[in-house]
Amino acid sequence: MRGGARSAALRAYHAVMRGASSASASGDVGAVMRAIDGSSHARAYATHTRVGVGSGFHGVRSFIRGGGGAGVDGARASTAARAPARVREERDEERGGVQFPLSRLQRPYVTKTTMNEKNTVKSSSASSAYSAAAYDDNSDSATANLQAKLAKKDTYMLFHPQYDLRQVENVKPAHRTPIHVRDYLAYGAVQLARWGFDKITGYTPNKRLTTDGWLLRFIFLETVAGVPGMVGAMLRHMMSLRTLKRDHGWIHTLLEEAENERMHLLTFLKLREPGLMFRLAVLGAQGVFFNAFFMAYIVSPRTCHRFVGYLEEEAVRTYTHALHDIDSDGPASEWARTPAPMLAIKYWRMPEDATVRDVVVAVRADEASHSHVNHTLSSMGIRQTNPFHVGHTELPENFVEPPAGFVPEHCR
Repeated sequence: MRGGARSAALRAYHAVMRGASSASASGDVGAVMRAIDGSSHARAYATHTRVGVGSGFHGVRSFIRGGGGAGVDGARASTAARAPARVREERDEERGGVQFPLSRLQRPYVTKTTMNEKNTVKSSSASSAYSAAAYDDNSDSATANLQAKLAKKDTYMLFHPQYDLRQVENVKPAHRTPIHVRDYLAYGAVQLARWGFDKITGYTPNKRLTTDGWLLRFIFLETVAGVPGMVGAMLRHMMSLRTLKRDHGWIHTLLEEAENERMHLLTFLKLREPGLMFRLAVLGAQGVFFNAFFMAYIVSPRTCHRFVGYLEEEAVRTYTHALHDIDSDGPASEWARTPAPMLAIKYWRMPEDATVRDVVVAVRADEASHSHVNHTLSSMGIRQTNPFHVGHTELPENFVEPPAGFVPEHCR
């Protein structure tokens, strides 16, 4: 505590005690409290420091209860007894908080804004949830909110959408009509890649596949779909370091997409383990696609995001076809009764009785979300702030269009 603050504290304390002593001499307890409340020095003291207020008011309470000079002695004794606590309280003040019950004069000083500003240095979501709830005026509500927030933060995974399956049941394929040259290049590349893959695997939209056939297709496609988000995040991260400029929020969204696609892959691997030849095909495809996408992203990030947007449109069509197979009497109909892997139940927070069909519904909604995000990013300038903040879960019906109310730079 600085010398000026100590002097102000001392004057405020004596002002309080003199007012309380003179009022107590007449036996009027109400006058004692009015003297305390009316002391401008005491209020100034409460504004500048908190160290002596608690001990001073302990003394005033002793004065009122014990009466006369004994109260003054008790106040001094109380102040002396609490002297070692001053160091702790000064440390508390540096941290933006106070660890003893707040008096009427102290309460205006310690605000929720101050506490929240000090707590922003904590990166843990659980810590932020605790600080937001612990200082809520309504303790019951704070406890309930705290439990709800902490219950959701029980995984090291990045944020990912969690759906009400009834709401995403009716997600339908959508298509963004190409406009610019880069759009036609991206759309043509996707169509060429799909045509080649369908020819190799013998897939047609009218063909019913077995569960093994669907799983092989899902697994291979997810090994490819997990590449773009990681490449984009990595290159934007390096550009931010290289140019000494901020990223405007893109990196985290792209990392979330990459991890989400990887979790699709791990979920389907719980249902089938591919053989050696399949693994070699994945190895070769990843080597080619990673390097090709890496070079393309350096040249034209917008074209690459448009490519991913169209690729995810095709993924929505594929998973919709799979759901038609499951809901029919074909060989894949058993997935309507097969329990979902526990990994999927925990990741999407599904009901315990969820089925593989529910997993496919959730994966399709994820792919629609990725198409929504990448089509939007492709229409934005590379320095435009990402509108998809952490925790964004809105999926519009026409998912190939930007979020409502947001106008990308190149759509103005």
